[in-house]
Amino acid sequence: MKRKLTTTIAMIWMLIPGFAWTQDPSFSQFFASPLNINPGLTANINSKWRLVTNFRDQWIGPASPYTTGTVSFDSKIMKDKLPETSVFGLGGMLMYDYAMSGIHKSVYGSVNVSYNITLSDNMGDHRLGIGVGGIVASKRIEFHRLIYPEQFTGNGFNTNLPSGEAARTNMKPYFSSSAGATYSYTNDRSNFDAGVAVFHLNRPRQTVLDDPNKYLAMRKVAHANFETYLNDYILLNTNGIYQEQSKASYFSVGGALGFFINETGEDQILYLGLWYWSKNAIIPYVGLRYKTMQFGLSYDITVSKLSEAEQKPKTFELSFILRGDDHKDGVIWCPWK
Repeated sequence: MKRKLTTTIAMIWMLIPGFAWTQDPSFSQFFASPLNINPGLTANINSKWRLVTNFRDQWIGPASPYTTGTVSFDSKIMKDKLPETSVFGLGGMLMYDYAMSGIHKSVYGSVNVSYNITLSDNMGDHRLGIGVGGIVASKRIEFHRLIYPEQFTGNGFNTNLPSGEAARTNMKPYFSSSAGATYSYTNDRSNFDAGVAVFHLNRPRQTVLDDPNKYLAMRKVAHANFETYLNDYILLNTNGIYQEQSKASYFSVGGALGFFINETGEDQILYLGLWYWSKNAIIPYVGLRYKTMQFGLSYDITVSKLSEAEQKPKTFELSFILRGDDHKDGVIWCPWK
């Protein structure tokens, strides 16, 4: 019986790349989910505070939709008690992740702190940031909604029939730690950021099969972005990310052009861009900045084997960022800071 249940659970996770318990949820608009990338990005912003929400609806069509959503808030704090060249940041994020029509449910909550200092102001502003975070997560599987071989009647499955499996209890909530570092360079025409981070440093135990050797693998992240003015009316934004967890890894790279659509410049910007998610999707992106608000919409054009399905998978993603209005004059606008 245990082997049958193990096989059933394993099949579920094989059908959910990016959502299995060995992998954390990922976003096409990774640049619009900074606290999910690096705790060192906490309060690395051109404003006093930042509110971010993300929503991803994945593989609508050939399979049951997988949905992921987040809301995060981070802010610069203790500004009156620190040197002008230092920034202390505090932030938190809530995330939910539903897969297989809600059979698998995950809820995460995290808190991050960061410290950012100026290394040099020669020919621009060179800054170094470090951050640490803690994550509490709860994951549940609704075993009664699974379908087992014993329930096959010849004409389909009857879920009212006995499954032949012993009941299993869900995993307990677990705590996970993270850490990261960033380097930034900004002048009056360009902005560059790069960083590395590691999540699940303590490798928390995570299993529903009473396997003491089943741990959540560390997630390793490297990322960078570059912004510069092409002229007085167009802003170039490029960025990329590489993530590795367990035996899975991917990179995503791309960019967008920002077009100033009014005479006041950065108050209103239209972004048009394209990203490539390795062996998975090509991702067109459209964004709009209106004063202190930033909107983003992307669609994954699948290039993996899923694209061969009779019913093509559809994946949409939305992002929204709201910032405290204290943007410094003369600092190039980075749409995800």
